[in-house]
Amino acid sequence: MARAEGDFPFYNALDHGLTGDGVTNDQPALAELVDRLGAACAADGRARVVYCPAGVYSIRDVGTVWRSGVSLVGAGPGATRFVLSNSGNLTDPTPLAFFTALQHGAGPGNHLADCTFANFEIDGSGVVLEQYDVLAKGLGLQYVLRGRFRGLYIHHTAASGFGCDFLQDSVVESVIAFGCGRLDSGEQMGGAGLGIGIGGWGGVERLTITGCTAVGNGTNGIFLELQDRGWVSPRGIRITNCHTENNRYGISDWGADGLVVAACTMIGNQVAGFDVSGLGTTSVAGRGGVVTGCLIDGNVRDGISIGNTPGRYTIQGNRVSRNGRYGYRQHNLPGGPAHASVEMVLDGNDIWGNALDGIRVDGALIDAVLLDNRVRNNGVRAAPAASGHGDTVTYTATSLTDAAAAWPADGHRGKILTVGVRTALVITNSATELLLAPFRPGVTTAWIGEPPEAGSAYSLPGPPAVRAGIGLNALTLGVTIRGNRIWDNQDPKTQTHGLWITEGGSCESGRVEDNDVTGNAVAAVCFDTAPCGGHWDRNHGLASGP
Repeated sequence: MARAEGDFPFYNALDHGLTGDGVTNDQPALAELVDRLGAACAADGRARVVYCPAGVYSIRDVGTVWRSGVSLVGAGPGATRFVLSNSGNLTDPTPLAFFTALQHGAGPGNHLADCTFANFEIDGSGVVLEQYDVLAKGLGLQYVLRGRFRGLYIHHTAASGFGCDFLQDSVVESVIAFGCGRLDSGEQMGGAGLGIGIGGWGGVERLTITGCTAVGNGTNGIFLELQDRGWVSPRGIRITNCHTENNRYGISDWGADGLVVAACTMIGNQVAGFDVSGLGTTSVAGRGGVVTGCLIDGNVRDGISIGNTPGRYTIQGNRVSRNGRYGYRQHNLPGGPAHASVEMVLDGNDIWGNALDGIRVDGALIDAVLLDNRVRNNGVRAAPAASGHGDTVTYTATSLTDAAAAWPADGHRGKILTVGVRTALVITNSATELLLAPFRPGVTTAWIGEPPEAGSAYSLPGPPAVRAGIGLNALTLGVTIRGNRIWDNQDPKTQTHGLWITEGGSCESGRVEDNDVTGNAVAAVCFDTAPCGGHWDRNHGLASGP
């Protein structure tokens, strides 16, 4: 006998019109069930759960507007699959579930509460659009209170896979986002594995993102983005134990205050492993955050890239290694604020094997502290210019081989390979082979089109003359550089200097004490601009102050 809606909070979708047969369009039945259970919850205050057993649930041509108090639970990714498509309505982005401020009036007073989405898969590969639509997500919910998102596998959506905003008292756990943002050019809004808008609940948003994996997504693995530049940047957000790989950016802070990022891995991302900048829609960068205990390795360009921020970020106890340009880079991106960053802290990091400077300052710093870092064996982009053509040269989708070459290992890391009018970025190299980065996240080739023909002529540029442990290429005022060991123990050495002040840089009123800058390839320091004022003392490798 059928039960009344208030009698039983757990509903098997197969008993309420859904089929899970992969053929029938299950969206109308899902929408009707969600609407009915949402109305029941509104009437009696009891949350309901829709359980979808193992099966393939076809969701076609329109998304489902979600209701407060309704949860969606499956039998696990690979077992319960929601397959999105829009062949009957090519203008509709067709998310699985959505509820937004613009379309549905979502807000703090009209929010979703006590909703869980758990243990299922979303396949967005069937959504085809004539032009990119930021709403073509797997999940697109705004203003969620006490939300729980766990055990989800979201892949190949046109826009962000998990694209939910304003999550209060919520947890995002064990979500895998793979190949999402496939229609994003890399420069458009959204397109992330997990893209989360913030600021809608005010100065505190209590959100934990933990144990998530984001691989091969069009823009970011994970981003937090302030949605209105007039809002207060919220505190209370934590990202822990996550993995980001082969995205444009690994993890990005575009507007939080005091974001905590801990025990995460950020590897193989194209622009930076960890990013703080004004790239978000409001051009507001994060500030006052902490990045600690992370592995930031092998990113195609920078390991950590921070700029456009008022400052007060702490980077502590991380491994920052083998990145294709700088280990840590302070610089302001165009379009965002270009002011100096104050009270930045780099403390106890292990920074090694990066292509150019281990730490590079291209944006003004005031009262920064560089304390007890180990900066070694950087500047590996030391190989001389190279070129070749003919019978010894072959190409694949991700490599160039020149059997006649004798390159130093990793000596071309981060260089631009030129083949005719085409270019590719070098990830790493052996004596005869260059491994090349994909031309965008989520693809398996470095080339647009087929690889160059065998024998095609190539060229690689030479290295910069100075590749330092720490390079100051902008105003640094009142900086403290203390207790760092900056050296090279390779054979041959590639880190030319411990500390470098460029012609465009400065070190004014600095406190430079108790550092060890012995053992670099050329000299302890290189002062194209002499330091000005401050206090220099007890630096091993410097006979006296500058």
